[in-house]
Amino acid sequence: MMTVEEKLTRNMIRNAQKSHIRLDRNICSSCRKKICISVCPAHLYSQSEETGEVVVEYAGCLECGTCMIACRAKSVSWGYPEDGFGVQYRYG
Repeated sequence: MMTVEEKLTRNMIRNAQKSHIRLDRNICSSCRKKICISVCPAHLYSQSEETGEVVVEYAGCLECGTCMIACRAKSVSWGYPEDGFGVQYRYG
């Protein structure tokens, strides 16, 4: 039986040139928990060592919406990528 990690490596992702994830920098800068960094199953969020800002790399997004749901400050706005782009799951 395949592990979740093995299944995820078989997904096909076609990245659009424009991000489908947006962060409100004003809200993010005052957030102390930065929960988005720890909840993203694709590990797309990080905190810049230089500026302290939250950085999101939309390429590789699993389109689950966890980041938007977890951010109680409503800093994350998320939508599906434009038609023809995004993740195509191979194993549900």
